[in-house]
Amino acid sequence: MQENNTGKGGKLIIFSAPSGSGKTTIVKHLLKHPELNLAFSISATSREPRGEEKDGEHYYFLSLKEFKNHIKNEDFLEWEEVYRDNFYGTLKKEIERIWALGKNVIFDIDVAGGLRIKKKFPEETLAVFVKPPSVDELKIRLKKRKTESEDKINMRIAKASIELATAPQFDEIIKNYDLATAQREAYDLVADYIGLNKEERTQ
Repeated sequence: MQENNTGKGGKLIIFSAPSGSGKTTIVKHLLKHPELNLAFSISATSREPRGEEKDGEHYYFLSLKEFKNHIKNEDFLEWEEVYRDNFYGTLKKEIERIWALGKNVIFDIDVAGGLRIKKKFPEETLAVFVKPPSVDELKIRLKKRKTESEDKINMRIAKASIELATAPQFDEIIKNYDLATAQREAYDLVADYIGLNKEERTQ
């Protein structure tokens, strides 16, 4: 995979956090700002779609066999078996697609995947950890989603405690105690990283 350093495109911007921390909401907010020149990296997964999720928009939904074939062919920039037979990963061709458009890649990705990409592209990557107010608050948010069983929520909470310990390995930490403040901080971090001057900013 070729590195890309064209103008204000070609950067990798990672938002990672335990599930329920609000990283997806922050990433969606940033994508509404054209001056940041962002395009969303669509992850591949072996899980079934949830609710209104669409293939090629929210995720690339692959069968377990397809996912394992991609692993064997080394098609992933990073991948992880998050739960048993439940894989997530970033296809190399997805990053190449976005870089070919001259855009910066923004990731909404789990903690382990975010750190792997940072390690592979240390000079091109801004890695941001989104910290929730508490593990208890995470549990409340996950329950409100009503998309998963109690067992699955408990698995996510157990994983969150481990993930929170990785926060110091990221370039920046945003505390998502107040969403509007967290969104402002995220915008400033990204704008600074890609070199936008004050006149070019809209927030």
